[in-house]
Amino acid sequence: MRWSISIPQRDTDGFDAPGLKAYLTRAEELGFEAGWTLEQAIGPTPLIAPLEMLAYAAACTERLRLGVGVLVSSLHDPLQLAASITAVDRLSHGRLDVGVAPGGGFRQFAAFGVERETFISRFTEGLELMKAAWSDAPRVQFDGRFRQVDDLPVAPKPVQRPHPPIWFGANAPKALARAVRHGDAFLGAGSSSTAAFAGQVTTIRQELERQGRDPAAYPIGKRVYLAVDDDPARARERAVAGLRRIYGGMPGIEDVPVTGTPDDVARGLAEVRDAGAETILLNPLGADVAEDREQMERLVADVLPHVR
Repeated sequence: MRWSISIPQRDTDGFDAPGLKAYLTRAEELGFEAGWTLEQAIGPTPLIAPLEMLAYAAACTERLRLGVGVLVSSLHDPLQLAASITAVDRLSHGRLDVGVAPGGGFRQFAAFGVERETFISRFTEGLELMKAAWSDAPRVQFDGRFRQVDDLPVAPKPVQRPHPPIWFGANAPKALARAVRHGDAFLGAGSSSTAAFAGQVTTIRQELERQGRDPAAYPIGKRVYLAVDDDPARARERAVAGLRRIYGGMPGIEDVPVTGTPDDVARGLAEVRDAGAETILLNPLGADVAEDREQMERLVADVLPHVR
C-alpha cells in the first residue's frame, strides 16, 4: 500500500507560507510517497491554483512526488497547459503526476468559452496535442478539429519521458474505458463513496483486459476525505464542514468521508484498500494548515499502523 497526503490550498486569511513549508517538510519526514493538490477554478472555496501550488511545493521538498487530481483539462488551452505541466516537472526534477478529466455536465463551460456539446471531444483532442508537445520532436505538427499546429517549436520538454504519468479521473463506463485507452493510471474521486469506487475498479480491470493492457503497469488510487478524532461525532462534524467548504451543497457529499476514532478510520481505509486501491491519497478536511498538520500526524501515529 502506498500512502499520499493532500497539500493544503485554502487561502482565506492570507497564505501561510511558514505553515505550508513545515507541513511539506514533515510529510517527507513521515515517508509519504506524494503530496497532491486539486483543481477548483470556480467554486465556493478560495484555493491556490494547483500547478502553481505544486511549483511552490517543488522548492520546499526533495523527494516527495507532486500530483494534481484532477485538472479539468477541457477548460484549459492545451498548449499553455502542457507548458505549465512541463515547468512543474522540470522544477521538481521529474517528480510530477498529472490527473486529468473532461469534467461533467455541471461545469461552467461557458465561462471558459467551451461549448457543452463538445467538451469530451475537446478533452480528448487536447490531451493528444499535449502529448505531441511533450514528444521528442522539436517541432510539432497537429491537425485537429479544434486546433491546427503547423511546424511549431516546443521547448523545453518534461524531464519524465515520454511525459509525466497521466492519472485519469472518471466515473461512467465510457469514461473509464477512455481512462484505460489514454491514461497511465486511475484516481478515484474523493467525492465518490468506497462502494462506488469498488464498481469503478471492476470496470477498469475489465477494460485493462479488453484493451490488452498490463494491470501491473496501471496503478489504481483513490482520494479519501477523512477526519480522525476520539469523539466520533466531532470527527463527523469536522468532515462535513470541510466538505461543505469545498463542494457547497453538493447532494450526497456528506456520505463519502471516512471519519471517527482511529480504529474507525483504520477500518474505513482498509475497506478502500480492499476495494482495489493500491495508492490512497489521504485528504484531511481541516480549516487551515495547522488543522491538516494535526490530522496528518494523528493519521501516521494512530491510524496507518492499524490498517490491516
